Amino acid sequence: MKLQEMAQLNNLEELVNIDEEVIAHNSRREYIKKAIEDERCIVAYNIKNQIVGFLLFDTHFFDCSFISLIIVRPTERRKGYATALIDYFINISPTRKIFSSTNKSNKSMQEVFKVNGFIESGFIENLDEGDPEIIYYRSR
Repeated sequence: MKLQEMAQLNNLEELVNIDEEVIAHNSRREYIKKAIEDERCIVAYNIKNQIVGFLLFDTHFFDCSFISLIIVRPTERRKGYATALIDYFINISPTRKIFSSTNKSNKSMQEVFKVNGFIESGFIENLDEGDPEIIYYRSR
């Protein structure tokens, strides 16, 4: 289907540009750079070999894998890239348990998690005023 691989530092500018398309600023540049350096960033390519999205993860969530960010270029959404990134990560996850989260208001990301076999595992209040964070879980 689509190609996914670990990001390289020469991908940084393109990933920051994609992130900026989504959140309208580049405040996560250093966060993305550190994830690339630590080999915790996966990129997805389209058939034209262009990067269309990325996934960041870590293992600091109670010693379990945590997908901290999935970003897909807005023009490339609903084409299976988020699922491809998640599938790739599940296959390389250093832990059996995998968690992630999204805001209660983010219905599209909730659907991505459900379609990919994640179940709700709890809520965190007070991160974003009036918009609780839903924690999702699945095992490898």
